[in-house]
Amino acid sequence: MKKFFHQLIGSKKIGAYVREELEKIKVLSAQPMVKQIMSLKGPVQDFRTVEFSAFSQWGDDGIIQYLIHQLPISQQTFIEFGVGNYLEANTRFLLINNNWKGLIFDGSAQNMEFVKNDSISWKYDLTAIPLFVTKNNINQAIEAAGFSGELGILHIDIDGNDYWIWECLTIVQPQIVIMEYNSMFGNKAAISVPYDDQFYVTNAHYSNLYFGASLKAMCELAEKKGYSFVGSNTNGNNAYFVRKDKLGAFPAMSSEQGYVAARFRQNRDASGNLTLTADAQAIWKAKDKLVVNVSTGDMAPLSNFL
Repeated sequence: MKKFFHQLIGSKKIGAYVREELEKIKVLSAQPMVKQIMSLKGPVQDFRTVEFSAFSQWGDDGIIQYLIHQLPISQQTFIEFGVGNYLEANTRFLLINNNWKGLIFDGSAQNMEFVKNDSISWKYDLTAIPLFVTKNNINQAIEAAGFSGELGILHIDIDGNDYWIWECLTIVQPQIVIMEYNSMFGNKAAISVPYDDQFYVTNAHYSNLYFGASLKAMCELAEKKGYSFVGSNTNGNNAYFVRKDKLGAFPAMSSEQGYVAARFRQNRDASGNLTLTADAQAIWKAKDKLVVNVSTGDMAPLSNFL
């Protein structure tokens, strides 16, 4: 009997069933918070009052629910880059709870095959495409998937060329943009890692802290593209931007006002092991790596800005 039980639990079919049942519990458990968010009359002063997590790593499920109920979002569509196997993602709750139409990309074909074999792919209107995103392929890939023009939400989290991908993206005009930023780059300068078609965070520097762009860089790019910064999640890794024609009386803020320093500890040593030391200390190991000042186009060592 014990052997049979372990075979049962280990089977893919049973594993998928258990995962789906747990998913239902997560969605159901989130409903009181969703109702509370929907009842809000006007903007809140701090995102922490609306944050909750069903499938997001941090509290972004709540922030997204808050924004789509506070703003006049006309398109129930989303695109998310860098989703892994999509079991933990910032748009999964949006897909299931709000039944939005979605397009997701990940550089791993195995991850995208997992999503295609998951019941979520037939229960909802979700397209999963294996793609290592570059400036040269992203617009064409989105268009080929049947997405163009107005878009509800765009979320870019690829631990590398995030700034440059948003800069070159023209095929869609998202109403809300969620951008991962690197809080270890501080909030004094608008800097990003240089663009590299083959950028991979661990190969770029073993610490896994040399990636992406500062919040100030993201805010400057947002302004150029017609967006206002409205806040960061309280874990200090995702920034939220709203297209100005959808902003209305919603309060915008500066990068200085909305910057949140991340407290999680994701850095690794040269052997690939988590150090569990503060990222703000570990980032100095990458001090000689070059970054681009996106305001001027000049390159300089990261240490100039830490």
